[in-house]
Amino acid sequence: MKKDKLKIGLTIGDINGIGAELIIKAFSDKRLFNHCIPILYASPNILAYYKKVLQNEQLNYQTVQEVNRVREKTLNIIRIWNDEINIAMGKHDPNLDQFALKSIENAISDLKEKKIDALVTLPVNKSAFQLTTERFEGHTELLASRLEAKDNLMMMVCERLTVALATVHIPVANVAESLTIEGIFRKAKLLNQSLKYDFGIDKPKIAILSLNPHAGDNGIIGNEEINIINPAIEEMKKEKMIAYGPFPADGIFGSGNYLKFDGLLAMYHDQGLAPFKLISNSESGGVNFTAGMDYVRTSPDHGPAYEIVGKGIAKTESFIQAIYMAVDIAHKRAVYAEIHNDPIKKANIKEATIEE
Repeated sequence: MKKDKLKIGLTIGDINGIGAELIIKAFSDKRLFNHCIPILYASPNILAYYKKVLQNEQLNYQTVQEVNRVREKTLNIIRIWNDEINIAMGKHDPNLDQFALKSIENAISDLKEKKIDALVTLPVNKSAFQLTTERFEGHTELLASRLEAKDNLMMMVCERLTVALATVHIPVANVAESLTIEGIFRKAKLLNQSLKYDFGIDKPKIAILSLNPHAGDNGIIGNEEINIINPAIEEMKKEKMIAYGPFPADGIFGSGNYLKFDGLLAMYHDQGLAPFKLISNSESGGVNFTAGMDYVRTSPDHGPAYEIVGKGIAKTESFIQAIYMAVDIAHKRAVYAEIHNDPIKKANIKEATIEE
């Protein structure tokens, strides 16, 4: 059965950052249009500027007023501001944060109204989120608020590794006191559900990482494993989740044993992301996916990359993988919902599997 092309929203990110360059380079390869209808929330003047800098003549785009006017086989730009902008490539300019935020807010609005099927966000400087009254830490927190998500989970995904985080953008000094049995269990449950629902893994195996070195050495180096993490794992097992641990982070990554699991739950940001970025950079790029929400959002696994903007050396793999993953997850969710809401189709699929 032929799949309809999904409408994928794109935010511009920091205008002085790498976002526009990634868009130009990625969509200059027309094969990407075979997989989706891309819609960029920005101003065509930004792309025109960067096209000139990069001496790019391959990218085609059109400006439209609203989503229902988009076309296939081209990059569609919804103009959301008319201001003249002074671009200073590779330098953060607080005066431009408002435009990055406008791009995000408009894209989220269309996502919420289901005018687009999924959203891919490009990197911004964290200060952009301080323009809101809530003063969010990043994309994930803003999305969760605007989309009224009860909970969410930050997942980093590449070909050989999927890592989720029990805590995200908090100081390391606050990690231990932030961990609770209920909190770790809740994040593990979201990871388990996403591996099934979004990635099609029927019985995912999950590794839970320890907080302390050597998993606490039976309380010698800390009690969080005994008092919090182990009880959380017991709760997971009661829920029929296939969960193991807690594993010391250095051991599971250094030995390569992470390859035995479909997903890992790290206790804090750098515990999961440092090894993830090392591993994903040796492959086709990693993707940041916000799980646990009713809407699909992905992003590249890097920041604005000011140091290489305009030099034409930016790698597009992570951005392209973020687009493919957004499309794939949106399709998988539709199939999953169709199967599980229709017992006849579910039975037919089981019978077909048996016959094969």
